[in-house]
Amino acid sequence: MASEKPIVAVTCTAPVNIAVIKYWGKRDEELILPINSSLSVTLHQDQLKTTTTAAISKDFAEDRIWLNGQEEDVGQPRLQACLREIRRLARKRRSSGDEDPLPLSVSYKVHVASVNNFPTAAGLASSAAGYACLAYALARVYGVESDLSEVARRGSGSACRSLHGGFVEWQMGERADGKDSVARQVAPELHWPELRVLILVVSAEKKLMGSTVGMQTSVETSPLLRFRAKAVVPARMAEMTRCIKERDFQGFGQLTMKDSNQFHATCLDTFPPISYLSDTSRRIIHLVHCFNAHHGQTKVAYTFDAGPNAVIFTLDNTVAEFVAAVRHSFPPKSNGDKFLKGLPVRPAPLSDELKAALGMDPTPGGVKYIIATQVGPGPQILDDPHAHLLGPDGLPKPAV
Repeated sequence: MASEKPIVAVTCTAPVNIAVIKYWGKRDEELILPINSSLSVTLHQDQLKTTTTAAISKDFAEDRIWLNGQEEDVGQPRLQACLREIRRLARKRRSSGDEDPLPLSVSYKVHVASVNNFPTAAGLASSAAGYACLAYALARVYGVESDLSEVARRGSGSACRSLHGGFVEWQMGERADGKDSVARQVAPELHWPELRVLILVVSAEKKLMGSTVGMQTSVETSPLLRFRAKAVVPARMAEMTRCIKERDFQGFGQLTMKDSNQFHATCLDTFPPISYLSDTSRRIIHLVHCFNAHHGQTKVAYTFDAGPNAVIFTLDNTVAEFVAAVRHSFPPKSNGDKFLKGLPVRPAPLSDELKAALGMDPTPGGVKYIIATQVGPGPQILDDPHAHLLGPDGLPKPAV
């Protein structure tokens, strides 16, 4: 006789986060403990999110995972680390016996399906959203209620920052076991409603060196990286927290750009050097500084992670003019109508003075498209059973 509920499934979504004080370099490779604290902005899930369904059943023979429709190797070390950690926490909760024993068993195998609503290849922190979503879904399905920083972090360091909305600090911690290396919210998502984020997706050249190997090489060879972690970042964390709390865009924007520049300087200080920025990335940097100089104040700010795409921070009253400046400097080749995705931006004229101030020849097609978004919330549970990515048989539903 079949049991009433052969499968228990949970579906949730999690956001992408963009660091404004960068994390680069680990003090412990296995536990993924950083050599410095970092601070990030959580982006809105209407534009960028990962959706994950985790399902457990006594009938599943083995753990399985599907990413964007393709089955992946469930034996990947980081995936295994997350699963081990969740099951350890679930057993610990069960053995403490302070609540009704749940009918599900920790020994049940799990099936996981995950999809991104943005191009994974575009280097938009998909692993952070992915592992935060995985940790959140696994915790719900196995009945774990503790802080999930450690679980998400074991998958991808910056994933622990995607467990919260708004503005998030990842404290590096001091302990060898990493128990104090956790993410916490500095300010909630609605704290700075005028703040806007524009992602300028540059020709998605695949990066020559992945972040994990890049970090290892930097830690081993860059004196600048060690100096940055000890002498520069602590004061910047405090200053960035102040700028956010006071909604001081001038300070926030300048510090965001300086920290991005220093992160890329440590990459060049690595031996052999690492360069994540492309010619288009450098043109965007030039464009931002010309735009700000024309206005006599910091109205837009850039930050670049380990890839060529620019993330621009600005306030809502500057978005239209800056998008016009990007369109002027990087005219879309063919996708004029699809050049702008996400939040609507009204067309704005570009003054002749500003055109002259930008002072560079247009590079057609340099920017593939722009995603306009804003600060958003942390992970969400989807209650609608139709949202599940796995069917009643525990296999991915056919794409509609």
